[in-house]
Amino acid sequence: MNLKENIQAKAQALLPTWIAFRRHLHQNPELSFQEFKTSEWIQSILASHQIPFESGWVKTGITATIEGKNPKSRFISLRGDMDALPILEKNNVDYKSNVDGVMHACGHDVHTTCVLGAAIVLNELKNEWEGTVQIIFQPGEEILPGGANEMIKEGIFNSFHPEKIIGQHVYPELPAGKIGMKSGWYMASTDEIYIDVKGKGGHGAKPNQCIDPIVASAQLILALQQVVSRHAEPNTPSVLTIGKIVANGATNIIPDLAHLEGTFRTFDETWRYQAHEWIRKTCQGIAEATGTTIEVDIKIGYPALFNNPEVTQQAWNLAKEYLGEENVVELTLRTTAEDFAYFAQKYPSCFYRLGTSSADGSQFNAPVHNNCFDIDEKAMITGVGLMAYLGARG
Repeated sequence: MNLKENIQAKAQALLPTWIAFRRHLHQNPELSFQEFKTSEWIQSILASHQIPFESGWVKTGITATIEGKNPKSRFISLRGDMDALPILEKNNVDYKSNVDGVMHACGHDVHTTCVLGAAIVLNELKNEWEGTVQIIFQPGEEILPGGANEMIKEGIFNSFHPEKIIGQHVYPELPAGKIGMKSGWYMASTDEIYIDVKGKGGHGAKPNQCIDPIVASAQLILALQQVVSRHAEPNTPSVLTIGKIVANGATNIIPDLAHLEGTFRTFDETWRYQAHEWIRKTCQGIAEATGTTIEVDIKIGYPALFNNPEVTQQAWNLAKEYLGEENVVELTLRTTAEDFAYFAQKYPSCFYRLGTSSADGSQFNAPVHNNCFDIDEKAMITGVGLMAYLGARG
């Protein structure tokens, strides 16, 4: 058999192993930057397969290295993230999370399994491909400052300079066996917005004696929608959402303070910071109009994710070669965010989607970050195999 057929055969034959890996991780989730037991477990698997690795990146991160023939001929990195979310799982399955209020609801258990499986497959077939593959087990994707950025700061690329970096993410909108890609801009930047609207509290029956932060907040929320609708260029997709309001008054109490939280996302870095100024100006204008004091704090989050066109085209061609043309689909822009964007800023990269629903779409179709998220585990045949093939051929 040739390399493709050997990888396909191993990815298929070892499915029970991938399922066992994924279920162990799913049952034992850990929150961002707290993946200590996850890290220890991954290290034990790597050691059992005699795969060299370095641990302790951002405390829990790991980099493993597999050398094929002529190891200096090419260098490529494959990345999988490890952290879970603060969500109480509602699935009724044998491998349900054992940790109350913590769940792998974004599929990072799958991502870790796929790059770990790819490492095992590549190691077993290292005499059949050329170059060196670095496997990145990344902590803390779900919260700022993002594990990718922190690993870069700690120097994971000081001695290993990849020609490209490949990442994948579960995608319940596609059935298992298919993957999706998009060249160029793919995922949005993400910034967190925190606003305090300060007024003067008092009796709800005497609003004339108060400065109502709730009314001011209502005006502010509506006014902020104009930041996108009236200032963004028509061809610049953007999202400004206020998702949280806390104002501890009562039926007869106007509070002193209303606290708002939200997010701003876009694909244009210049417009991104212009929008921040419009948000601040809007807050200032509403404060002057309502007599309140408004303080705004914008925390800079992940940058927009750019898939290098050349690297993505190469990955697209290899995916069609490995999976068949009918199993590779083109995706559209997403306003969700990913800290893989930091890797993509540093090296040419491709971040693609792994189909995880059932063949007819009737099962395993809950969205990510949902308490019923789960996958068709046959998707890991594709997830492991394609990652290994891209590592060996990409």
